[in-house]
Amino acid sequence: MRQFIQNKYFLLIFIAIIWGSSFILIKKILPVFDPYQIGAFRAGLSGLLLSFIGFPALKRMSKKDVFWIALSGLFGNFLVVFIFPIAQQGVSSSLAGIINALDPIFTLVLGAILFGIRNKVIQYTGAIIGLIGAIILVYSSNSGNGENHLYYTVLLVIGSALYAVAALIIEKKLHHIKSTDISTGIYTIWMVPSLLILSFSGFFTDIDYSQNETLTALGYLVFLTVISTTLVMFLFFKLVQDTSAVFVSTISLLLPVVAVIWGILDKEKFTVWYAIGGLLILISVYLIREKKNKSLERNKNCAQQRTELKSN
Repeated sequence: MRQFIQNKYFLLIFIAIIWGSSFILIKKILPVFDPYQIGAFRAGLSGLLLSFIGFPALKRMSKKDVFWIALSGLFGNFLVVFIFPIAQQGVSSSLAGIINALDPIFTLVLGAILFGIRNKVIQYTGAIIGLIGAIILVYSSNSGNGENHLYYTVLLVIGSALYAVAALIIEKKLHHIKSTDISTGIYTIWMVPSLLILSFSGFFTDIDYSQNETLTALGYLVFLTVISTTLVMFLFFKLVQDTSAVFVSTISLLLPVVAVIWGILDKEKFTVWYAIGGLLILISVYLIREKKNKSLERNKNCAQQRTELKSN
């Protein structure tokens, strides 16, 4: 087993499969638990598991750094952990996985608007291609379900934009802090609000845990939290330490592929327009990342945190 963990390609594929499977797992959990129970459970339990690292890390930080960590966690963890289950009530898991890949595009655009970050023409070209792909997905998804379906798809796009805002905060305000401290600090800060929401959500009072369907969904939820959100995070940081930021950024390209494969296996609707929109987004992400290789290598901490944010 140790030789597999030491193999960077095994780790890359393993992490991509686990994180890319989160969308199909949410789909399987939703018939039993509502989006607020799913999000609160994931954020609350992750905080409990990681607080032994998060509390000491937060104590070493200034109040200003803690503020920025809390703000990045609000956008990149706390809000999106509810947004994606809410959205997946109305869209397929494969579409959710594809739209999740919009993060680098929003990072590029919002970085230029909010922070005046300069980029190359080819990167803006990639962003335009990606936005066209997103528009295709939004409108092609709105077939047969009216405005409600469109609402859920737009909600996914907003969630992806929030990931980008969180990544920009980390890059501009927290670049001097280790990514492990940022991640564990975020989970620790938002642990208490999440547990409060969970306690008032009916998770402990309104769910019949004697049913096999409930226990199966609970198992998926525990796996999604303990394995996908918590354990794999440490494997991810090992991969970052052993390789490069550019190599690790490949995970963002693999996540939607895994999500689509799971969707097809689960007999989800997958139209040619989904394929075209998804392909345009992947081309866009490639163009944006390809031209940022040198800057990613210089700022490895920011690159790894940007990818890790999307594990949620």
